[in-house]
Amino acid sequence: MGSNSQMISLLYVVGLFALLYFLMIRPQQQRQKKHQAMVSNLKPDEKVITIGGIYGTIVKIKDDSVILRIADNVRIEMQKSAISQVTSNKEEEEKGEG
Repeated sequence: MGSNSQMISLLYVVGLFALLYFLMIRPQQQRQKKHQAMVSNLKPDEKVITIGGIYGTIVKIKDDSVILRIADNVRIEMQKSAISQVTSNKEEEEKGEG
């Protein structure tokens, strides 16, 4: 009987780890891969939003950073990994209308 309860306990721990993996770890890895693919496909003149919420347009792409134009004659250099998302022109137009 002792080995049977140990086996059940072991299966319970393995089941909990599998649940944790599929609910937390795997989705995080998929989001990280998707973000890395988005960052590696950045192009000049794309409109982006940074992690800090700054809207800008990519002017130049360097090895590990990008130069963003955030206003007329205002450019900042940021790490590529600080780009949160690429926005489409439709989203920009809706933002301007609202």
